[in-house]
Amino acid sequence: MKRIVTVTPNPAVDLTYHVPGITPGASHRVPAPMSRAGGKGLNVARVAHQLGHPVLAIATTGGAAGQTLAAELWTSGVPHSLVAVAAETRRSIALVDTVGGETSIFNEEGQPLRPAEWQALADAVVEGLNGNAAQPAGVLVGSGSLPPGAPEDFYPSLVRLAHDAGIPAIVDTSGSGIIAAATGGADVLKPNHHELFEATGESSLEAAAWTLIGLGARTVLVSAGAEGMLAFDHAAPGGYWSARLPEPLSGNPTGAGDAGVAAAAAALAEGITETREILRRATAWSAAAVLMPAAGEISPRYRELEEQLIVTWKETR
Repeated sequence: MKRIVTVTPNPAVDLTYHVPGITPGASHRVPAPMSRAGGKGLNVARVAHQLGHPVLAIATTGGAAGQTLAAELWTSGVPHSLVAVAAETRRSIALVDTVGGETSIFNEEGQPLRPAEWQALADAVVEGLNGNAAQPAGVLVGSGSLPPGAPEDFYPSLVRLAHDAGIPAIVDTSGSGIIAAATGGADVLKPNHHELFEATGESSLEAAAWTLIGLGARTVLVSAGAEGMLAFDHAAPGGYWSARLPEPLSGNPTGAGDAGVAAAAAALAEGITETREILRRATAWSAAAVLMPAAGEISPRYRELEEQLIVTWKETR
């Protein structure tokens, strides 16, 4: 089985608080938070590792928070390669309202990295892709936001490294990074519908997804909230696939998108390239993540949820 290599340039220590009701402007007494190494790429690796897929999680780490991240990641058993940087690792706080059923997230911004640190991160990726002949890489995943001052071509450079190694690349980011990754020829892009609209300026999901494919992306998976997930494929310009559950699930959606990326990565690493099958797995894993208390894990009900999916082909042209 081939490895899933993930890259998280702007990781965080994730703190998840479960609060029995939130009143704006009031004080709340809450239990101690769940604390774990986070950031989208680390969540992807954690989910894939949970389900028995070989992974290598590459991330930066710095300062006291970075030490906390590294210690938790070591305890978790997720195989990883950490690049030491001077900047303090950021934190991300999720407030899960167990009464109202809503989750509020507060993400600290990352701090700039030095040029030599960006090069060290690139070197770690090359080593991760080529350094284990006994268990070669099967897919490269670049996930999450970038710290201020990041190279504009960071995600396109990851795509090039993956293609040079003969493997596909998945990118899950936001803003101008989506456009850059599409132009760089990413095999799979995984925005949610808000990120898709913001990046492209389009007014419909279909137009926005086809804009990314027109720029060079091969497949676009879009998380669309209660509508489930949509898949657009460059080889099938006449429409798109849609997958959803009969009824939406309630829970903590914080890591749902990351679980969907993990599913797509696992499928590609196994040699599965059919868009419909990738969509089915991604939608089921994403839904199963909503049932868990924190990002980076999914419910064992993921197979049951996959059987319940309503998957349809929708003609558009």
